[in-house]
Amino acid sequence: MRRLVIIAISLVTCALSYAQGTLSIPQLDRASGKRVSFHYEYNLSKDGGAFSKVTEGDVLVEDNAYRLDGLGLTIVCDGTTRWTYDPSAGEVVIESAEQDNILTNPALLISSYRGYGNALHVKGGSRDSLDVVYDVDDDVKARFVLKDIVYEEQQGKSDFTFDVKSLPENSVITDLR
Repeated sequence: MRRLVIIAISLVTCALSYAQGTLSIPQLDRASGKRVSFHYEYNLSKDGGAFSKVTEGDVLVEDNAYRLDGLGLTIVCDGTTRWTYDPSAGEVVIESAEQDNILTNPALLISSYRGYGNALHVKGGSRDSLDVVYDVDDDVKARFVLKDIVYEEQQGKSDFTFDVKSLPENSVITDLR
């Protein structure tokens, strides 16, 4: 009987710890307080089907700021404002980044992953890679594969702003803030 009580207490403690977001992913924990760069693939699965690649590219993250290059776009975010630049179209869209989530902001995968608790599942990885699936809802899953993860000391936010004044004169600037 005593053993059963100890097992029950242990199970309850484990469940409470997990529910409170104590999920730990070493590759992401190492990123805290660092500048992190990686190559990523972003895939989606609907209704239990196979994962299909949505995009891939290279990311630089420091705190809540990031720079993402992929699909011919450059997305730069200082944590408050996000600039999405399409050089082939000669257009930049400026938006508030305050409503971003893990699907739109790769910095949140690193800085806030614990807040996603039971919806985040590690599928594999090594010291410099990570394969994680996020349950968006019952029918949709997002898979993030991070490769070539590099951790460096923070260097400031100068890489996370976008100078619209440096664009060619005929560029289209759409400010949605």
